[in-house]
Amino acid sequence: MQVIIIFIYICLSISGLVLMKLGGNPGTVSMSDGNINFGISTISLLGFIFYIGSFLLFTRMVVIFNLSYIMPLTTGIVQVLSLAFSKIIFKEEFTTTGLIGACVIIIGVILINWKH
Repeated sequence: MQVIIIFIYICLSISGLVLMKLGGNPGTVSMSDGNINFGISTISLLGFIFYIGSFLLFTRMVVIFNLSYIMPLTTGIVQVLSLAFSKIIFKEEFTTTGLIGACVIIIGVILINWKH
């Protein structure tokens, strides 16, 4: 069950980030005739909802897991997947330094899980 919770968190987090970037709209706030208007694209809104969901799930995970275990594990996985998706979906530059950093993160995640 714990692995499923971690998997859902990672999926929500990555999906939220990718959709917010795809939506390309951080949102606009304006005021007219005494009304406050907030505009955001549907894709960005969906990404925002997924990312909020990941945050809420993470607050639950902090209670369930040891913080010294769950924080580096999930953060490392999300960082590496963000790097991969930025290259695949957005065609962003993938540098040697980024590759080395991703390898160090992967090694760190493996070491954290060594006894688990």
